[in-house]
Amino acid sequence: MSAATHDTDFGFRRVDLDAKQGLVDDVFHKVAGRYDLMNDLMSAGLHRVWKDVMVTRLGISRTRPFAHLDVAGGTGDVAFKVVDAGAAAQATVCDINGEMLKVGRERADKRGLAARVEFVQGNAEALPFPSGSFDGYTIAFGIRNVPRIQLALDEAYRVLKPGGRLQVLEFSPEVVPGLDRVYDFYSFSVIPPLGRLVTGDAEPYQYLVESIRKFPRPEAFAEMIRKAGFGRVEVTAMTGGIVCLHGGWKV
Repeated sequence: MSAATHDTDFGFRRVDLDAKQGLVDDVFHKVAGRYDLMNDLMSAGLHRVWKDVMVTRLGISRTRPFAHLDVAGGTGDVAFKVVDAGAAAQATVCDINGEMLKVGRERADKRGLAARVEFVQGNAEALPFPSGSFDGYTIAFGIRNVPRIQLALDEAYRVLKPGGRLQVLEFSPEVVPGLDRVYDFYSFSVIPPLGRLVTGDAEPYQYLVESIRKFPRPEAFAEMIRKAGFGRVEVTAMTGGIVCLHGGWKV
């Protein structure tokens, strides 16, 4: 087996597959305290709209119990939307980064949601939950940071109940012609300096914009979801293809 088979992308760099998680952890350790603020600034608040669409697609009942897992959502913003959508909904946030989880717990306490939103440190590639535990699974702008994406999708399938729904929100490398040049300029010339201004460090945001370009194109990623076992897989491009919402059902 060649050494290349153990490599993966970390932005535009090639790194050892086993080293990527530590590098990603360092990125989010640096930006945890101002992560949601930077999301607001970078997307002009659109990330909130995209996440609203994602949560709506879960079909959460206003009255029936709904057990939800949000992965790589340490600051809690998606989980809070889930429990707001259903009076009997409970959410578990699973994130590998302790600093992000710390921010989320503090926010849940301030919102009075500590009894309805649980925060668990864990790896998307080996989730610390029994099979068939959840009615819904979301991951927003986190799947491209996972070293072994297919393993994470396999784990999503495992922990969902039969009939459970997967929703993956991620930036796409397939932006509509005309918008793509503007988007590239904004990504590489505006976002890293903005990151330096707000967080004191441009490097994490340089990685984040590079990682978008290395993520699989929408149909290729949809095929990975099918490979994990999901049926009724669908892809919805939003905002000119800047983001895609990928959905599937455990059948």
